[in-house]
Amino acid sequence: MFLEDIVISRVRVKLLNLFLQNPGQIYHVRDIVRRSDEEINAVRRELAHMEAAGMLSKEQRANRLYYAFRKDYPLYHDLRCIVIKTSNLGAAILKNKNKIGKIRYAMFSGRYINNQPYDAEKVDLLIVGQVVLPELGVLVRQEEQLRGHEINYTVMTEEEFSFRKRRRDPFITDILSGGRLMIIGDEEDMLKVSEKPL
Repeated sequence: MFLEDIVISRVRVKLLNLFLQNPGQIYHVRDIVRRSDEEINAVRRELAHMEAAGMLSKEQRANRLYYAFRKDYPLYHDLRCIVIKTSNLGAAILKNKNKIGKIRYAMFSGRYINNQPYDAEKVDLLIVGQVVLPELGVLVRQEEQLRGHEINYTVMTEEEFSFRKRRRDPFITDILSGGRLMIIGDEEDMLKVSEKPL
């Protein structure tokens, strides 16, 4: 269920998380070592493997080497989605889904995925189902502290969600018309509009 389950190297998992949670950032080798809390030789070995695989680009500045994740790497967007879904708030929702309640759908908006600035008018996280709000609130507040800004989230029951979809409610239409990353539930099922009331 998590990146560690499909990527054998613990160091590579840490490097993928670092680069893909911070798209466009470049890192000096010693900075990567400090952020990953791993031995320098293990980090250098993984950087070399990832560069050889075409994941990373390398740039020399003065006498320092800097690395960045290549956005033209064929699996860039797929890996980024996996990292977002299985780290920080995504991981917390997946690990605590039984405590949070009975969730039918949970999705991050494209805005959230792309680290766009907070906008009170836009939703970062949508959860549909029977939700224990205090449990979810704790997880959201932890992520807000990490990100340094508020996360705008919306919770609704399946009945309300279906009703508002059928009515083409502008709020729901806006959420569903943008990019998204499903954390829980089937995207096609979520987007389907049932013709008859529940």
